[in-house]
Amino acid sequence: MASLLLPPTATSSTLKHNNQILKLKPNNNAHATCNVFLSNSNHYRFNSAKCHALFDDVAKGLLESSSVGVDQFQRVTEGLSDMQRWVFLVFGGLTWIYLTARPGVLVGAIDAYLLAPLQLGLDNLSGRRNLKRSDFVVGDKLGEGSFGVVYSGVLLPKNVDVDVLQKRGRAKTTQLDAKSKDKVILKKVKVGIQGAEEFGDYEEWFNYRLSRAAPETCADFLGTFVADQTNSQFTKGGKWLVWKFEGDRTLADYMKDRNFPSNLESVMFGRVLQGVDSSKRNALIIKQIMRQIITSLRKIHDTGIVHRDVKPANLVVTKRGQIKLIDFGAATDLRIGKNYVPNRTLLDPDYCPPELYVLPEETPSPPPEPIAAFLSPVLWQLNSPDLFDMYSAGIVLLQMAIPSLRSPAALKNFNLELKTCGYDMKKWRDYTRLRPDLQILDSESSRGWDLATKLVSERGSLRRGRLSAAAALRHPYFLLGGDQAAAVLSKLNLNRK
Repeated sequence: MASLLLPPTATSSTLKHNNQILKLKPNNNAHATCNVFLSNSNHYRFNSAKCHALFDDVAKGLLESSSVGVDQFQRVTEGLSDMQRWVFLVFGGLTWIYLTARPGVLVGAIDAYLLAPLQLGLDNLSGRRNLKRSDFVVGDKLGEGSFGVVYSGVLLPKNVDVDVLQKRGRAKTTQLDAKSKDKVILKKVKVGIQGAEEFGDYEEWFNYRLSRAAPETCADFLGTFVADQTNSQFTKGGKWLVWKFEGDRTLADYMKDRNFPSNLESVMFGRVLQGVDSSKRNALIIKQIMRQIITSLRKIHDTGIVHRDVKPANLVVTKRGQIKLIDFGAATDLRIGKNYVPNRTLLDPDYCPPELYVLPEETPSPPPEPIAAFLSPVLWQLNSPDLFDMYSAGIVLLQMAIPSLRSPAALKNFNLELKTCGYDMKKWRDYTRLRPDLQILDSESSRGWDLATKLVSERGSLRRGRLSAAAALRHPYFLLGGDQAAAVLSKLNLNRK
């Protein structure tokens, strides 16, 4: 082992380690490499001897540090019997497993006490935490929810005054002509609406948290600002959240089109698939969308976060064909109990599971965050709160695959029928009067239908009975289909629209 750590030298040398003499053999090839590198460097003019000396010092340091570690372990276990040492090792191993089990006590502590302060410091230096109203031009309204209104917008250069620009009547032109890198999405938190301010604070917290833990699952969050005056667009003291523009259409917007899912073919694959019939292409598009949704859910669940409001309107489609989660105002971090209040829920009844609550109703209010974090692996194992989101993901799959379920009225009728059938999809299939088109789900040996039945179901007495995100990604629907091969082949034989 020592010979692997020690550097190559031109002549044999020895080191004393643990009362043993370690002989080191020369390695002329390594010396030649070092000499060539040094002779070609234009910035550092060291000779070969200094390079070798540096390697010798590093190797000696490694040997000494490893020796210290072994000596410390020996001192700790000195006087213990072999059985006691085994108990010591097993206890240490179990502690490590517990601290790294989902939702991640150790990783969460590193994030809270190291990464979060570091992010705050870097953002303050870069100015991301010092955004203000005059940095933006607010454009068209894109949507509205219970607690906020979403707009398109433009981040202005530092030398441009938005007030002067608007007086000149050029705000609209600036918005239309702005480069994509300057475009943003702004959300105005409603003022005077009960719960809206709290909703905005939680959404800010979760966006910062995910920007560190799983940045690829959500839009690039730029920060927040508070309006400093009241006018036609702003209310003084009102909070605004800002994201980098990645797309202004959600999956719900695409699903309103009669051509769905073919209207997403060029977005998801970059081009139009050739050599594949329309039904298989539609199934392939839906499968690619579903894979991205479940992959994002797996990543946020691994951090202890449950979204609690997964639906097409909260899945933005980027221009690069990425599906990203948005609207984290209803999310909860069950590692520390963030935004979790027993017996309170902010749900869309069309997409929420039959249990209604992410945790059993008898679950008490969370203790202080350090205690909640330490106990979180136990809570997660007993209740599997991540399965809450998986039911919603199953409803999204059904809506994409069954055209008759895409309207709000049809979805409500489906939920009533499913409740009558005890949330048993197989019984619903025989019972329903909706005459659903199940062609896409029944293709490829009904793998899509099987996945849907394992997502849209009741939890059962042991709070299981539904696939987790990780288990869903291992389902034959994703593993055994020809979608990956078709996606690769499409890049070789495609025509642009």
